[in-house]
Amino acid sequence: MLTRTDFHKLFKAPGPVVLPVIHVLDPVRTADNIAKVIEGGAQGCFLINHDFDKDALLPILREMRAMYPSLWMGVNFLAVTGREAFPVLGELAAEGCNIDAYWADDARVDEDGDTREVEEIAMARVRSQWNGLYFGGTAFKKQRDVDPSRYGDAARAACPYMDVITTSGVATGQEADLGKIEMFRAAIGERPMALASGITPENARNYRDVDCFMVATGINEAGNFYDIDLERLKMLTAICRDIGKRGTQ
Repeated sequence: MLTRTDFHKLFKAPGPVVLPVIHVLDPVRTADNIAKVIEGGAQGCFLINHDFDKDALLPILREMRAMYPSLWMGVNFLAVTGREAFPVLGELAAEGCNIDAYWADDARVDEDGDTREVEEIAMARVRSQWNGLYFGGTAFKKQRDVDPSRYGDAARAACPYMDVITTSGVATGQEADLGKIEMFRAAIGERPMALASGITPENARNYRDVDCFMVATGINEAGNFYDIDLERLKMLTAICRDIGKRGTQ
């Protein structure tokens, strides 16, 4: 099982790991945003298809991987669980296009103990022979509602089935309730946790106990869903480095 220590060593980042989420439109714009990810000091990025089917994202993934062969790069096929995604990632890897992580908005975790779907997803991952990290959405925005009193149960149930337990606020761009984050941390212990909504340079220090910030709105150009604001990204990565330094003092 991946631990918080393992996770931070992987990215060589003692503070929160910053992984901008790029909403893909076309190869040129995607490459421009990836260049900002690198210049801004982020540890990698996720690509996601908000405006077209996942199959249309695949050639762009291949092109971006060829352009940036050493960049840590994950993907989210919108509204697609690992059961359908892992075979695709395995096929990409077999042809030489290695994707470092898959993020599913809904990992199909059931806080009441029904493990049938998460077990199917786990088996699909094994069969695919894909060896990247799995970020599994748990009590995640726009998915099945989880009673706040059960957040800890949901987080605990997620631990055996994913590498990075991943949650969010109630909507895109909305801060996560700090009480929710505290419940997740208490439930998952030394497992890594990612937060995928509402992080900004202005509030990042409030979430210093989160291991990974998957961020889009908070670092994008004002009123722009697609393009990273380089200066805001630099502000966020600087803050995360400072959090890491203070945590080791």
